[in-house]
Amino acid sequence: MASSLEDLTGLLASFLGERSEQSLTATVGVSGRHVHLSQGDLEALFGAGYELTPIKNLSQPGQFASKETVTLVGPKGVIERVRVLGPVRSQTQVEILAGDSFKLGVPAMVRMSGKLEGTPGITLAGPKGAVTIPSGVMVAARHIHMSLAQAASMGLRDGQIVSIAFGGERGGRLDNVAIRANDSSELDCHIDTEEANALRIVKRARSFESSK
Repeated sequence: MASSLEDLTGLLASFLGERSEQSLTATVGVSGRHVHLSQGDLEALFGAGYELTPIKNLSQPGQFASKETVTLVGPKGVIERVRVLGPVRSQTQVEILAGDSFKLGVPAMVRMSGKLEGTPGITLAGPKGAVTIPSGVMVAARHIHMSLAQAASMGLRDGQIVSIAFGGERGGRLDNVAIRANDSSELDCHIDTEEANALRIVKRARSFESSK
């Protein structure tokens, strides 16, 4: 799960399987707008041979927030200092908040990470240049990362849709949460800052939200 990423480990959410009455718990990571870059786009934005500079490890093994940021340039407006997450990917992907779509002038299409088909494009600007991607802008679908062993122990499977429930004064339930199970994942639930704010989930750890 990066403008940024707020790692809220220590907060708990209960999630219920489709066919089960059992209640399980997982830590919660809350992410803001962020960008995943391909190596080619990274070099176009920051210079030939450029490599990302990690500043914080994220909840999933091998993933990190970098010191690098870019500007998103849409048909109606721009958003500056959007955090880049690493490592590089095969395709550039831009994850925004639903509210960002009004400022940028692009549709807020909900997609699972990596599912870029049919998504809108945007221009990204960096210190050494700019690139326009034909697709890749999305609002990330809610999901819970876990290993295959963790999924099996909980009676869950990759791709299963569950609900998560939060307590507290503004607590509530979020449906349509996908299980993402593979051997490279660790247990962590990912929602975005708009969802977390609506449920009044308080920040407990260092934030990488883009500054204005």
